[in-house]
Amino acid sequence: MAPAATKLLLADLASSISRVPNNYIRPEADRPNLTEVKASDASSIPLIDLQGLFGPNHDDIIRQISQACQQDGFFQIKNHGIPEEMVQAIMNIAREFFRLPESERLKNYSDDPSKSTRLSTSFNLKTEKVSNWRDFLRLHCYPLEEYTHEWPTNPPSFRKEVGEYCTRVRELVLKLLEAISESLGLEREYISRNLGRHGQHMAMNYYPPCPQPELTYGLPGHTDPNLITILLQDDVPGLQVLRDGKWVAVNPIPNTFIVNIGDQMQVISNDKYKSVLHRAVVNCNTERISIPTFYCPSPEALIQPAPGLIDHEQPAVYRSFTYEEYYHKFWNRGLRTECCLDMFKIPSA
Repeated sequence: MAPAATKLLLADLASSISRVPNNYIRPEADRPNLTEVKASDASSIPLIDLQGLFGPNHDDIIRQISQACQQDGFFQIKNHGIPEEMVQAIMNIAREFFRLPESERLKNYSDDPSKSTRLSTSFNLKTEKVSNWRDFLRLHCYPLEEYTHEWPTNPPSFRKEVGEYCTRVRELVLKLLEAISESLGLEREYISRNLGRHGQHMAMNYYPPCPQPELTYGLPGHTDPNLITILLQDDVPGLQVLRDGKWVAVNPIPNTFIVNIGDQMQVISNDKYKSVLHRAVVNCNTERISIPTFYCPSPEALIQPAPGLIDHEQPAVYRSFTYEEYYHKFWNRGLRTECCLDMFKIPSA
């Protein structure tokens, strides 16, 4: 068997060590400081019931979405229309995948970020100085028929179950995009129409137990470079959101999704809606799985503030750019706390 140091994936290394290896240890000023995190409660981020989105509660739900996007950049949703059995099935598939023998998982391994289906570790091994405590399987999933043939064939039901889940999440995203468009005072179709042919990808994140969780991150503080993210997490806490300068733990609520606004939405909204810093911490007892779906413009789509949100009092904050240009800059900088958006701002007169 290969010595631990040569393991390609963290899951295969983590089970055999009692200390965090040096390449995972953050500089002292950049550690989670877990004792200062505010405990989560029901009000840590808004919980929005989508039940009446197409009924009598429509205006009230649009108002709640507007407020959450402006103040928090994050909200949770229930009655979202995705069956509990489907949510359970996707979690089980992810768990099964990460428990496959090392040789089986490694069939999907690549450290090439341009690959549309790949298993890897950390974030971007080619640019980062300190590694993150996670493995991930990343899949492009729209248009579905262009990508499913690349996906893992083990577990045997992987392609079928993940494909069905991706389709349902996309339906949910399109509903949310209409609601968010409307909450900005734009036509319902405005955001959807300005994304080119659309893009969707997902990650299955695996965070193994960590012997010294105070020294490292699952993922350090970052904003999402895409348009909107729909996060499914298991019942193990780990997500934290920056609110009023303090990190707040967002503990899982069964059968809900977490929605967060990405950088492209902040641009389209001309800074009215916020793409907010968030991070994943790890713990010493329990593995954690999270499954974010990232919904994006297609690479050639031109992103800019919506003309209807620009006026004399609120001029355009950002120049126009293609999503491809943005994503390259984001990826090459790595997960840094300062937002990549700043590089696209129009200098103040």
